[in-house]
Amino acid sequence: MTTEQLTEPLGLGEPRPRLSWKLRSDRIGAAQTAYRITATVADRVVWDSGRRDSDETLLIEWDGPALQSATRYHWRVEVWDEHGDPAGSAQTWFETGLLHADDWTAVWIGRDPVSLPMVDPPTDEQRSFPDPAAAPLYLRHAFEVAEAPVRARLYATARGVYEPALNGERVGDLELAPGWTEYHERLQYQTYDVTERVRAGANVVEAVVADGWWSGHVGFDPSRPARHYGLAPAFLGQLVLDFADGSRRVIATGDGWQEGGGPIRAADLLMGEFVDARRTPSYQPAAVLDRELGPLVAEPDQPIRIVDDVLAIRVWQRGAGRWLVDFGQNLVGRVALTVRGAAAGDRIVLRHAEVLDDGELYLANLRRAAATDTYVSAGGATEVFEPRFTFHGFRYAEVSGYPGELTEDDVVARVIHNDLPYTGRFECSDEMVNRLQANIVWGQRGNFLAVPTDCPQRDERLGWLADAQVFAPTATRNADVSAFFARWLRDVVDGQDADGAFRDVAPILVLDREGAPAWGDAGVIIPWLLWQTYGDRRTLERSFEAMAAWVGHIHRHNPDLLWRNRTGNSYGDWLQVDAETPRDVLSTAYFAHSTRIVADAAAVLGRDATKYRDLHAAIKTRFIESYVHEDGSVEGGTQTSYLLALAFDLLPAGLVGAAVEHLATDIEKRGNRLTTGFVGVSLLCPVLTEHGRADLAYALLHQEEFPSWGYSIRHGATTIWERWDGWTEHGGFQSAAMNSFNHYSLGSVGDWLYGRVAGIGQAPGSAAHRDLLLRPTPGGKLSWARAEQETARGLVACGWSLDGDRLTVTVTVPPGSAAILEIPTPDPDSVRCVPVASSAGGATLRLVSGRYTVTATSY
Repeated sequence: MTTEQLTEPLGLGEPRPRLSWKLRSDRIGAAQTAYRITATVADRVVWDSGRRDSDETLLIEWDGPALQSATRYHWRVEVWDEHGDPAGSAQTWFETGLLHADDWTAVWIGRDPVSLPMVDPPTDEQRSFPDPAAAPLYLRHAFEVAEAPVRARLYATARGVYEPALNGERVGDLELAPGWTEYHERLQYQTYDVTERVRAGANVVEAVVADGWWSGHVGFDPSRPARHYGLAPAFLGQLVLDFADGSRRVIATGDGWQEGGGPIRAADLLMGEFVDARRTPSYQPAAVLDRELGPLVAEPDQPIRIVDDVLAIRVWQRGAGRWLVDFGQNLVGRVALTVRGAAAGDRIVLRHAEVLDDGELYLANLRRAAATDTYVSAGGATEVFEPRFTFHGFRYAEVSGYPGELTEDDVVARVIHNDLPYTGRFECSDEMVNRLQANIVWGQRGNFLAVPTDCPQRDERLGWLADAQVFAPTATRNADVSAFFARWLRDVVDGQDADGAFRDVAPILVLDREGAPAWGDAGVIIPWLLWQTYGDRRTLERSFEAMAAWVGHIHRHNPDLLWRNRTGNSYGDWLQVDAETPRDVLSTAYFAHSTRIVADAAAVLGRDATKYRDLHAAIKTRFIESYVHEDGSVEGGTQTSYLLALAFDLLPAGLVGAAVEHLATDIEKRGNRLTTGFVGVSLLCPVLTEHGRADLAYALLHQEEFPSWGYSIRHGATTIWERWDGWTEHGGFQSAAMNSFNHYSLGSVGDWLYGRVAGIGQAPGSAAHRDLLLRPTPGGKLSWARAEQETARGLVACGWSLDGDRLTVTVTVPPGSAAILEIPTPDPDSVRCVPVASSAGGATLRLVSGRYTVTATSY
C-alpha cells in the first residue's frame, strides 16, 4: 500500500494524494472486482468511498474532505475477488506536512553577512583545503518544557545541506537534505518524528548546515564565489510540540538562536571535508536573514540515505604512513575511518579514485574536484572520522598520515543515494552478463543521488537530460523510480524557456542554453514513460503543455520539418566509436519521435491528437524523402542511423527488411562490434531482436573485444564507463578532460535484458503492466535466464531454461494483469502448460493471473 507512490510518507505535501495497493494470490485467475477505502483520523472516519465496482488498484485520488496540516490519516482498503467474495483488507497511514504558508512561523537564520565568508582566519592545516571559506554553520537553541509532549514534529530545511540534532543526538537518518531542486522554484523541507526525543525540562535543538548545492562548488564552473543560488547557507525550522492537555508550543528559528563554528572547518560536495576534532563549537547570536519563506514544498520522493556498507577487500602500504585501500566496487559515498593511537593535532588525509594508474590513484579525470577529506585528531585512543556533507565516486582510497598499521577493519565505504526500492532482478547462466547487470545497477545507484546525474566523481555531477532518458527504461526495471523521476521532471519543466525549449541539464546551472536533440527530448519521453510504466497520469497531465511546447519550438524554427535549426549544442550520437551519424538525421528522427509521443499523450488525456498525428506523418514523409534511399540505406550508413529509422518507424514498410540487412552487415563486417554512442546504444539490441536478428544482439552482448561491454568488464569494470575507450590496451587512458568510470548511459542495454532476454514486456497500448507481453528469447551462450520485476500491479516474473531440445518457461502474472506469452518453438504442438491456462493456441498462450510452467521443443 502506498500514498503518492511512497510507503507511509511523513510530511506529505500533496493536497489530493493518490492511493495504491498491490495484490498477491497463488490462485489461478485471482482478480479484484471491487474495493472500498475508509480513512480515519484519531479513530474518527473522515472518508468512506463505499464499495466501488472496479478492478483498479493504482493511483486512486483522495476523494474525501480537504486534508488538514500536520495530521496523520490511517486508511484501509477492502477488496472483493473475481467471485464477488470478500478477499481481505489492509491498512496503512500517511501524515500531512505543513500545507499552508501560514502554518509556518519560522524565519531564515544564519551567519551575519558582515562576517562572511569566514568565521575565523584559516589555520595552517586548513590552508591545504581548496576553499576554507566553506565553513559550515553550527546553530542551536535551548528551551524548556514542563512535561514531555505526546507528539513532536520537526519541520526543517536549509539553503545548503543540513543535519539536525536534538539533545545531542542526530535526528533522522537523511543525508544531504534537502537535496537539490531548482531552488528558485522549489525548496524541499523534511518532516521528522521527534516525539521520543523531547524530554521534560531542558532541551536543545541544533543543526549543522553546509554549502551543498546552494553555495558550494557545483558543476564544472571553477568559480565557487559565483555561488549559484546564494552567498552562504541558512537554516529554517520549527519544532511543533503537542501536549496531553491539547495545548501546542512551537519553537521556530528566529530571534534567540545562536550560531558559530565547530569541528567541521570546511565542507564541499566536490572538494571534500576538513574536520578538526580538537575544536568545540563556539556560539554567538544568529542573524535573521529573511522573513520570506520562499518556495517551500514537502519532499515528494525517497530521501538520500546511507543504504549499504562495503568492506575493504585489500589494504596495502605505499610508504611511511601512507596506505591504499581497495573496496572491490566502484561506488558513491564516503569512507568511515577508525583512527587508533593518533596524537592531538595529527593530520590524516583521505583521497579517492575510481581506478589505479601504475599502482597509484588515478586522479586526473576528477578535474577540479579535489575529493579530499582531512581529519585532525583530538588525540583520543580511538576516533572515527566520517565526513557528513560531501560524497565521492571511488573504488580506491589513499590514507596518508595514518598512525600505526591500517587494517581492513579500520575502513568501510558508506554507500549513499536516494533510498529507492530496488525491486528488479535479472540473472542468467553467463557470469559476464551477470557482472554487466551488476555494473548497470551500481551505476544507477551511484548516479541517482538528488538528481539523475551523469557521473559522481569529477567536477560535473549534473542532471543531463539525454543520459536520463536513454537509461530511464532500464532504471524502471531495476527500481521504483516513479516518485524520483516525477519530482525531477518538475525541474525539467521549470527549466523550459519562453520559446518552449527544454535545456540540456536540470536543474539549470552552468548550461543555460536550448537543449540539443535527444537531450531536450527527455522532457517529452520521460513523462510518457512514467505513464506507461506506472500509470502516472497526473505527471503526464502536468507535463503535457511543456511537452507540446517543445515540439512547437522545434516545428516553429524548422518549418521544412527537418530539424537543422535551433539544435542547441548538438551532440549527435555522443561518444560513438569509429562512426559519425549525421546530426540532422538524428535530430529529425527525434523530432518525429517526440511528436508521436505528444500525439499519444494527447489521446490518453482526452485531448485532440489530430494536429500531432498529422505533424508526425509529415515529418516521417520528409525523413524518408531526405534520408532514406531506394535500396533501404539510411543517410550516414551508421548503425545509429539505421537504429533510429527502425526504432522510430521512419521507413516505408517495403524497405524495413533491407534496412535491417544493412544494419546487420555493418555489425558483421566489424566482427560483431558496435559503433553506437549514448543515443544509439539504447536501441541496438532491442531493434535487432525485434527484427529477427537476436543472434546479432547476443553476439554483441557476449563480445569481449573492444568496443563492448565485455571489454570493460574483462579489464575490471564494476560500473558502466562513460566511454567505450575509457581505457584500452592499445591507448591507455582516454583524455582526462572527460573520462568517467561510472556513467550509466551505455548501460541502457539493461532494458533489453529484462524485456527480451528474460521476456518481461507490455502489450501495445498497455499502461502500468495491465496487459503483459512475455517474449523470452533464448540465444547466445545462455542456457537459462530469468527476471522478476515488482511492477505497479505486483510481481511479474519470466524466465527460461534449456535442457537439450527441451525449453522450459516459468511465468508469474499478478492479480489485475493478464498476459500473452509467446513461446519460441518450431513445434507449437509440443507446448505444454502447467497449470492449464484459460486458453492456448499454437505457440501463444493467453494467461490470467497465476504462476505457470510451460514446456516446448526449443529451436
